[in-house]
Amino acid sequence: MKKLLSLLALGASLSFGAAHAQSACDSQAADKKLSGAAKNSFVKKCEKDAKAAATPACAAKAIDKNGKPLAGAAKNSFMKKCESEAKG
Repeated sequence: MKKLLSLLALGASLSFGAAHAQSACDSQAADKKLSGAAKNSFVKKCEKDAKAAATPACAAKAIDKNGKPLAGAAKNSFMKKCESEAKG
C-alpha cells in the first residue's frame, strides 16, 4: 500500500507542470461535462488550436533588444515559452 501511495505521489508531482498548462482546456472540458475519450479529444484539439493561435503572435514578438528578429536556439526558447504562456 505504501508503495502504491508513493508511486501515485511521484506521478502527481511529475504531471503537475503539464496539468497546469492544460488547465484552461481542462476547465472548458469540465464545463461541457466531457469525460473519457471525448474529453481527451477535446483537450488535444483545444491545445492544438491554442498553439496555432499563439504562434503568429509569438513570432511577431520574437525580436531582440536591437530590433532584430531572434534566430536559432534563442528563437526556439522564446517561442516555446510564449506558446506555453498562451495556453494558460
